Amino acid sequence: MARRRQKIGEILAGWGIVKQDALPEALEYASEHGRRIGEALTELDLCNEEDVTKALATQFGLEYIDLDKNIIPHASLDLIPADLIKRHMVLPVEKVGNRLKVVITDPLDLETLDLLRFRLATEIQPVLAPATKVKDYINRFVDTTGDELSQTMKSIDNAGADLPEDIEVKSGTGDEDSDAPIIRLINLMIGEAVRSRASDIHIEPMSDRVRVRYRIDGVCLVRDDVPKNMQAAVTTRMKIMAGVDIAERRLPQDGRIKMKIGGEPIDFRVSSCPAYHGESIVLRILRPESANVGIEALGFESENYEQFQRIIRRPNGIFLVTGPTGSGKTTTLYAALQELNRPDKKIITAEDPVEYNFTGMNQCQVREEIGLSFSKILRAMLRQAPNIILVGEIRDREVGDVAIQAALTGHLVFSTLHTNDAPSAITRLIDMGIKPFLVASSIQAIMAQRLIRLICPDCRTEDPAPDRFVLRLLGLSDEVIGDHKIQKGAGCARCSNTGYRGRQGIFEMLQMNTELRELAFNRSPANLLRKAAVASGMRTLLDDGKLKILRGVTTPEEVARITQEEGLVDSEAE
Repeated sequence: MARRRQKIGEILAGWGIVKQDALPEALEYASEHGRRIGEALTELDLCNEEDVTKALATQFGLEYIDLDKNIIPHASLDLIPADLIKRHMVLPVEKVGNRLKVVITDPLDLETLDLLRFRLATEIQPVLAPATKVKDYINRFVDTTGDELSQTMKSIDNAGADLPEDIEVKSGTGDEDSDAPIIRLINLMIGEAVRSRASDIHIEPMSDRVRVRYRIDGVCLVRDDVPKNMQAAVTTRMKIMAGVDIAERRLPQDGRIKMKIGGEPIDFRVSSCPAYHGESIVLRILRPESANVGIEALGFESENYEQFQRIIRRPNGIFLVTGPTGSGKTTTLYAALQELNRPDKKIITAEDPVEYNFTGMNQCQVREEIGLSFSKILRAMLRQAPNIILVGEIRDREVGDVAIQAALTGHLVFSTLHTNDAPSAITRLIDMGIKPFLVASSIQAIMAQRLIRLICPDCRTEDPAPDRFVLRLLGLSDEVIGDHKIQKGAGCARCSNTGYRGRQGIFEMLQMNTELRELAFNRSPANLLRKAAVASGMRTLLDDGKLKILRGVTTPEEVARITQEEGLVDSEAE
């Protein structure tokens, strides 16, 4: 029988560092504040960080290293790129054969260990040291200014002050060209963005440089500036990889790139757009796992979750998801379809473009250049006897009419619409020219959503002085907050010192009832529809955000950033 691994508290109690009767208090503190037991013991001053790290080393059978007494040779620090050392809080100690000894701070961080194995193509032997000491050591001895990507840019820049406009860049994305400087630069840029959890890479020409930004958790962060003389080569390489015309610089173009990053196949949707200082290029990173998050991970509160589950199991009608670009509408609809994707159901989708491929679904790509539009695909769908239909977006009256016809003839239709809130979707459809009685009778529910950043779990801490203006803006009075503690992220290596890591949705679920159908039939304005929806139990985006603040999931500043307009309207109404 496998031997049971000792717990941290048991180890420290056995060493006489922590008293046995103090452990229940630490466990309760850890549960209440979302901490690990080691962090709880440290915060309660029952032991220090060094004791916890030694206990972790004992628990996992790892070597403990004292960085105060062990100086790592400077040559060893070059075994791992400086950007990886800083981002993942690791230190290379020595390499023997194909095995690299690396100082880590968390033995459960298997993602970092796998990343190091892949990037360095070597076996990793982890040893433990306290996070504070590792951070201090990095700040004192590691030069993090010369990471691999920046060094590559500098080497290309130094190689020639003026690269010609018609620079030749070989085609292909394989290893055969990986030694070419420009190709190496682009591959490093794409690889780094994927590993940084970025959703987009923005390459933006300016008067004196080319700015590179990554969008991480919905926020653009400047990565570096590419020298201006490299602009033509970078643009040409991107266009070759995307399979578009490299000679066309006056018109927007769209393409796709398929690459393997870390052994995983990843698609990139590429868009080039002529701008004042040259072509701006954006790569949208399409990860397969992004569309397989599951309904539970979307961020529903229990009431909205049950409502959502009931709605998507209706036999017919339209379910609309609304919100701006990048608010997670497609991910939500894919999660619903994955839940319903069973052998006894026929699911057909019309998308522009098809971003993710799913087994068991019939996915149709809109191709306007040959006349294959949303409306034409929809009409063909109805002759395919589907149970469930997904329309990527209701853009005009023609698509809306066919979608409503499908809903009224016994099909369950999912689609998206660009509106700021759920009630506005009704008035938007009527403004398109769709008859009010058809809107009122076919729509089952409308859900508006936004994505908010989550507090990083590794550096979550209580906010001792939350911004009173933001709390007042959101309507979070002392009475509303009560015994809840406002949380924030202190900033750590795992979240790139932003305090946030990952995103979840906040939702506004409008379920149609007799009163709302009557208001829609009478062409009532959105403000009356909104009042009736709230009166019937609809929780607004702002209210859903408040719940997540009180649960310590996100910060008041993040909810105010996303729902500030609604918050100001609500405050004025009061």
